[in-house]
Amino acid sequence: MSISINAPLTGVVVDLAVTLGEEVQQGQLLAILESMKVQIRIEADCAGVVSAINAVIDESIERDASLFEIDQQSASSSQTLTRSDVSSEDPHPLIAQFEERKELSLDSSRTVARDKRHSKGYRTARENLAALCSPDNFQEYGQFAVAAQRQKHDYQELKTSSAADGIITGIANINGQKTALVVNDYSVMAGTQGFFHHQKLDRILAVAKEQSLPVIMFTEGGGGRPSDTDVTTVNSGLQCTSFGAWAGLSGCVPRIAVANGYNFAGNAALFGAADITIATQSSWIGMAGPAMIEGGGLGSFKPTDIGPIDVQSSNGTVDIVAENEEHAASLALKVLSYFQAAPIQTSGTVQANDQGELQCALPENRRQTYAVRAIIDCLCDLNSVTELRPEFGKSIVTCLGRIDGKAIGIMANDCTNLGGAIDVDAGQKAARFMTLCNQFGLPIISLCDTPGFMVGPEHETQGAVRKLAEMFTVGAQITVPFYAVVLRKCYGLGAQAMLGGSTSRPLCTLSWPTGEFGAMGLEGAVKLGFSKELSATTDPKEQQALFDKLLADQYRRGQAEEVASVLEIDAVIDPLETRATLTLLLDS
Repeated sequence: MSISINAPLTGVVVDLAVTLGEEVQQGQLLAILESMKVQIRIEADCAGVVSAINAVIDESIERDASLFEIDQQSASSSQTLTRSDVSSEDPHPLIAQFEERKELSLDSSRTVARDKRHSKGYRTARENLAALCSPDNFQEYGQFAVAAQRQKHDYQELKTSSAADGIITGIANINGQKTALVVNDYSVMAGTQGFFHHQKLDRILAVAKEQSLPVIMFTEGGGGRPSDTDVTTVNSGLQCTSFGAWAGLSGCVPRIAVANGYNFAGNAALFGAADITIATQSSWIGMAGPAMIEGGGLGSFKPTDIGPIDVQSSNGTVDIVAENEEHAASLALKVLSYFQAAPIQTSGTVQANDQGELQCALPENRRQTYAVRAIIDCLCDLNSVTELRPEFGKSIVTCLGRIDGKAIGIMANDCTNLGGAIDVDAGQKAARFMTLCNQFGLPIISLCDTPGFMVGPEHETQGAVRKLAEMFTVGAQITVPFYAVVLRKCYGLGAQAMLGGSTSRPLCTLSWPTGEFGAMGLEGAVKLGFSKELSATTDPKEQQALFDKLLADQYRRGQAEEVASVLEIDAVIDPLETRATLTLLLDS
């Protein structure tokens, strides 16, 4: 029986692969037809002998026109070609070329740059990337970019020397959720920000905004790069949108920045604008590097003179100080987990310290200090607490943590610093922390033990009136669940600020039995409110006895149970019940 092989579409015959009378097998190539610049294989529908060839090379053929006639063989003698019979098993040549090109951007081809980083005790950008996610969980953007310097450097050389134009960007799957990653590469032109570097950064930030993805960014680098000669239509470079795009993500997605080595100018600006900042012990962070400072006529400085870690941690620029890049990467992942939707552990399976320890956490003497961080650690799940800005605004402790697997924010007064009084730095620290938690849906727990705001003429020179009032402004805008536990002192405006504005502002205001409340510190209240009575007593011993009696009266009136009896707070609880109570309140 004769079978006709017809053209599947209109085209031109560019090759004939068989001859008249040739025996062919099913699937064998007969001809190649070209249409719309695409070549189509014409294959045998059955095994047999070519009995007619109705096509000529370079001839135009209409759709459905007969190309070949094949006298079909019997089923017993017919065979079918496998794919290996009709095509090569070798990869396409362009795949091999692609793999070679990709290799040029990796550490294996950049051994000199890699070894230089290692000699300083630092890791390469790709090693930092690998600490955040596995290669299988990362889709890179713009890996083949090079510096815009093809006019001054060999293009082949740029593929390695300016790999990825000094910035690795992409999307990773971390803890089952997509995250945008940005790793600046100091081994490429000192990590400077070039034309394509900024384009890559802008692209990944746009993707993060579109998909509401958190961002982890390693910021090491020396700022803007003036030597990209290929771009001739840019004069000032001030049209660059990267900094605005990064800042525009504020309140939209969590942004975690990691600094190591030198972070100057634009790189420092990116670092400082992040929601959480992590820096290694070997970090220097400044809004200008040595060249810019000297160019401005402000003197000559070494890079290590500018923004060392002890300065930037004490002034609040750095939230968390890491030992090295490895530690910083692990901290970044830990911080990210607080902002991810699902708890790390299933409720009911987490571990915590013995809550009975809280019953003896406070000394009997109400004037003695105690370790509030130990209380925080006891309340939270084991190893779940991360403190932010510990060297700044020390009279308030701010932490991220978990209770029964649920991520929370905790702020607490530290009576070992200024007696727990809230100074300007502590107030700004607390306001920023409450804003962070509110932006990203973290419930806030306030542990209050403060005599109030810091006072005195010297403190007013720091703008205390306006800056401390920020705590009230932020507290009034909190929309996340907010709970308060009064540990001991709850006095004056400072205590109200710790409670979001008043004892009725939290969804539940609790107190330990050691709680004491008042419009101001007890001693001050007695001296101010009973000044005439005290001055009327001339005998020092009698005056002291009267003062002690009045103070005891004030203390009794301000005790937690008495304040609860007139409904100024919601409940007084045994300290060992605190975690269980908060777990109940946080359960949504």
